[in-house]
Amino acid sequence: MIYWNKSSIFATFIALIIIAPIFAIFYSALLGDTSLWPHLFSTVLPRYISNTVILMIGVGILSSILGVSTAWVVTRYNFFGRSFFEWALLLPAAVPAYIIAYTYTDFLEYAGPAQKIIREFFNFQNAEEYWFPEIRSMEGAIFVMSFVLYPYIYMTTRASFLTVPISFFQTSLIYGRNTFFSVALPLARPGIIAGLALVLMETVSDFGTVEYFALETLTLGVFNVWLGMNSLSGASQISSVLFVFVVVLLTIEYLARRNQRFHEKSSGQNMVESKSSSRLHKIICFLICLTPIVIGFVIPVSVLLNFILSGFSIIDFKQIFYTSFFSITLAFTGAFFVMLVSIFLILISNYKSNNLQKSIIFLASCGYALPGTILAVGMVIFLGWINEYLHFHLSYFAGGFIVLIFAYIVRFLAVGNASIRSGILKIHPNAMDASLTMGAGFFRGVKIVIMPLILSNILIGGILVFVDILKELPITLLLRPFNFETLATYVYQYASDELLQESSFAALIIVVVGLGPIIFLNSALQRVSQKKESI
Repeated sequence: MIYWNKSSIFATFIALIIIAPIFAIFYSALLGDTSLWPHLFSTVLPRYISNTVILMIGVGILSSILGVSTAWVVTRYNFFGRSFFEWALLLPAAVPAYIIAYTYTDFLEYAGPAQKIIREFFNFQNAEEYWFPEIRSMEGAIFVMSFVLYPYIYMTTRASFLTVPISFFQTSLIYGRNTFFSVALPLARPGIIAGLALVLMETVSDFGTVEYFALETLTLGVFNVWLGMNSLSGASQISSVLFVFVVVLLTIEYLARRNQRFHEKSSGQNMVESKSSSRLHKIICFLICLTPIVIGFVIPVSVLLNFILSGFSIIDFKQIFYTSFFSITLAFTGAFFVMLVSIFLILISNYKSNNLQKSIIFLASCGYALPGTILAVGMVIFLGWINEYLHFHLSYFAGGFIVLIFAYIVRFLAVGNASIRSGILKIHPNAMDASLTMGAGFFRGVKIVIMPLILSNILIGGILVFVDILKELPITLLLRPFNFETLATYVYQYASDELLQESSFAALIIVVVGLGPIIFLNSALQRVSQKKESI
């Protein structure tokens, strides 16, 4: 049994501080000014909930169709460009949803390229002569977000397909059953659900897209009630409702992963042998994979490049340079402290903590599941408590950076923890025991034995956190100091004023930087495939 010690007590204290902003939300919602609840239920809350549910259902269905179909095609069939599509299907994940929303609004509006081509081709004179869907709508938001978020389902589903033993498919063929519906889909269902849960959590937490499309979801409601109505209590109460959605999704994701188990005693080939197919079938497979890449990556990036070329003279490159510098500095600093805290907490949790301490440290990772607007509300309430009871007040400009770094730690600690924990689990428990037996202290043993073995996990986790912070919008928008812009807030401010050309270069920088994690995600999937093929 591991008893309480100085390092574990300190780790537990840090974890409790990280949890505090989340606790502050529910304390304010349940024990604060409760007189707003009847007003919220009778006015805005039903509309916020219904819009959120409709958006989740629409994005969930469309992203599932895209993710599962593309995962099955690239895993099962041989066709031209298959090896390219294996990693290229992850490219839309590099583009933030709000940037997709901005580009498609310009691309599909009346004066945009799409409608111009229709009018010229059919010789229409005005918009009254033909029908064209409105992009700034619920349907438009579902379309935009689905083509950005489907890679989550594609990634988890493909990984599930790659781990299904080939004997299962051979058995289904013997009995004349369809391999997809009888074997692949049932066994991949936990992976699909896990990916779907991630998609829905991203949908619930989205702010930039729903704000630009004027969709009154729970996330936008938090923002409107807080800043528009100047009601922090109302914002915390809406946040608590939104948290219920998140808890349900986390439960679904946990159950899916818990049930993702099947075993095969005999070793064999990779799960599926790629089938040869007719020319028509190969064309269909090619188009299935090409379509989401074109819609989710090629068109948005092309629109951004066109903005840059056509509006080169009005883009403030000097301002973008300074904004990029500050954004990268902030993201690097945030990633550094996130990984520093992650390393410390995971090491202490794994080697020097009791069950209670491990549970508290685990709870410190739940911030990633919460929308940024919720955490921003929690941060303000928590800092208000510190100022009121401890009489400690940060200067706004310098303190603003400290608050942002702290908020990033709360929000993205789970990303760092997951990366570090995956590395720790690969190390035999006796490795640390051996170093202690030879007289090395705990921290010296960590330095000599553990750190060299998890260095790659630290780097990967740091890169992922860096990009997440660089793309992050609601927390930065709500908690930043005055007159301070990041690339995300810069793009948001100009795009909100319909000045898309001015924001295009900054948006493209975010997209290019976001390509880094895509390479790592593809490498991870390739390792899964290669491992199976080497058995």
